[in-house]
Amino acid sequence: MSVSYRQPGVVLTDRRFTVPLDHANPSGETIELYARECVASDRTGQNLPWLVYLQGGPGFGANRFIGRPAWLGRALKDYRVLLLDQRGTGASTPANRQTLPLRGGAAAQADYLTHFRADAIVQDCEAIRPQVTGGAPWAVLGQSFGGFCTVAYLSLAPEGLSTALITGGLPSLDAHADDVYRAAFPRIERKVVAHYARYPQDVERARRIADHLLTHDVVLPNGYRLTVEAFQSLGILLGGSEGSHRLHFLLEDAFVRTPRGHELSDAFQEQAQGLLSYAGHPLYALVHEAIYGQDARPTDWSAERVRAEFPRFDAAKALAGDEPLLFTGESVHPWMFDCDPALRPLRETAELLAARTDWTPLYDPARLAANEVPAAAAVYHDDMYVDTGHALTTARAIRGLRTWVTDEFEHDGVRAGGPRVLDRLLALARDEA
Repeated sequence: MSVSYRQPGVVLTDRRFTVPLDHANPSGETIELYARECVASDRTGQNLPWLVYLQGGPGFGANRFIGRPAWLGRALKDYRVLLLDQRGTGASTPANRQTLPLRGGAAAQADYLTHFRADAIVQDCEAIRPQVTGGAPWAVLGQSFGGFCTVAYLSLAPEGLSTALITGGLPSLDAHADDVYRAAFPRIERKVVAHYARYPQDVERARRIADHLLTHDVVLPNGYRLTVEAFQSLGILLGGSEGSHRLHFLLEDAFVRTPRGHELSDAFQEQAQGLLSYAGHPLYALVHEAIYGQDARPTDWSAERVRAEFPRFDAAKALAGDEPLLFTGESVHPWMFDCDPALRPLRETAELLAARTDWTPLYDPARLAANEVPAAAAVYHDDMYVDTGHALTTARAIRGLRTWVTDEFEHDGVRAGGPRVLDRLLALARDEA
């Protein structure tokens, strides 16, 4: 039974759906999807078209908005919006260290998780669309990994779409994970250099924290083992509009004097564990590299292997000389499954996923080349998370896709830019700009 309730300026309705775990076996096991319907409070009785929002990730539930912030207010001028918790996330049937043992051992868990990529998410959307729209096509807004899903939607079921809007999420159609990370590490270094140019005092602060972690065993209050590699991974912040400032404030008061000497402060540790823990989104760690798997080649901990090709990211070498410590970015590494108590029970499962050689293609270049769905994409210049070159190559491969290339925003422009990003994409898709 659906339940409706109000927030400022919006009426929300909880929606739940049952879909097959494996859409190739529709009579087999099922899972539950949760979505939140949103409509402007002054338009509840109107027959509005639908827009489904696909969150970034993988592994994150849809935004829990309060009222009509960011892009949502603009969308509600034209649409009823469905905020979908993609399978395994949010209030949909969860996949985490507590629930995955219900599947059996690590091999069964890994087999189960092969059904949590973009193709299955698109099939979920198509399974629930008739129940939501009565069969009419809907618009889709895909942010980051949600954009990957949108390109898969245009490949697998374009008949279900009236409009496709993508923000920071045009994937390479054929790159292996190794190609993705070889392009990523130089971008990450540029972001770190820019951060230190803005906050030069952070060079010494980061080196001091890294040196402490190389010589001390630090376990955060939640049981997370804070290694120097884990500390470096806080560079993921640098891909967001406020990330450089947030990293600076984290570093500025990292130490406190105690009877045992200087130690990392409780305040620093509390913030760090909140940023580093995967307890709320373990699927991100488990299937992050699998979203790039499209053939018989295993991903094989791609980011960890490729990082070794960039020795400037080696903390010990940087500290042995006078080089600044380089932070890392959006990547998953095997040591995370040792450091994070939310991931430790899933280490073997992750190893099996990294070794798989039966990944199937997620995109159909021929169908994309014949695309007839009005489509527009925001491409953020030097986006830390999605390579601009890969994105523009894909944009050229999708017939009729219009791009807006901008350096005004970082990867989170659809949030940070308020209604402007969505307004621009809608104008492009409608040939109004």
